[in-house]
Amino acid sequence: MIISHRYRYVFVEVPRTGSTAVSAELREHYDGHGILRKHASYRDFLRVATDSEREYFTFSAVRNPLDIAVTRYVRLKDDVQQLYRDPGKVAVRNSLSARLERRIHAWVQRTDATFERFLRRWYLLPYDTWTTLDHDQMNAVVRFETLAADFDATLRQMGIMPSRELPVRNATPGRDRDWETFYTPGAIRRAVWVFGPYMSRWGYAFPAAWGKRRVPAWSHLLYRIAHVVRSVYWKHFRFVDYVQRRPGGVMPIPHDR
Repeated sequence: MIISHRYRYVFVEVPRTGSTAVSAELREHYDGHGILRKHASYRDFLRVATDSEREYFTFSAVRNPLDIAVTRYVRLKDDVQQLYRDPGKVAVRNSLSARLERRIHAWVQRTDATFERFLRRWYLLPYDTWTTLDHDQMNAVVRFETLAADFDATLRQMGIMPSRELPVRNATPGRDRDWETFYTPGAIRRAVWVFGPYMSRWGYAFPAAWGKRRVPAWSHLLYRIAHVVRSVYWKHFRFVDYVQRRPGGVMPIPHDR
């Protein structure tokens, strides 16, 4: 999470949405400082923020889940960054979600699973993320697909003149194919009901090459039911930054890491 007391903004970093590029740019050019964990939620921030900080401009990002699923699969399969095998990196990634990702990585490696098999094994409910708890409270939500333009527009919305176009950072290693090419007919059938409700909420459409696809009503219903259960986990069991509230408000992370 990035905060600027000078420009009075908070950026909530969402995994796989270009948050690395945005957070680096905010640090380097717009007086941003790291606070809490990298992927702390907005409600984590509210737990420790002063009344003044609660009024800061807040923004975050979303990305087409069809694309996110492919990126996740490639990272799990190739592990170019050694997130699942480097002892040092494993030691600092010990949340419930991180432990689950290591389990999935081990399964993908053991079975040499295709993308379609990965979807069938690990996407058993309609897709959703912890960010849906807070996105409605944001002043702006940028889209990964138009990240540079949306980031520029968000800066201007805050009254900040952009200093340059947002550069590309942290592209997925080994991702040399367009995400649509990963979707076999079986993967498409799975994706329609798994990702459809979330895509409808954020205005994403299925690729034209897939033809006319209708998300079943039961998928929307299951999405809403699952959201209630997931919210309990996101609020109470997902890692939470228990940062002591201080008179001066939220403090930067030591060394701004």
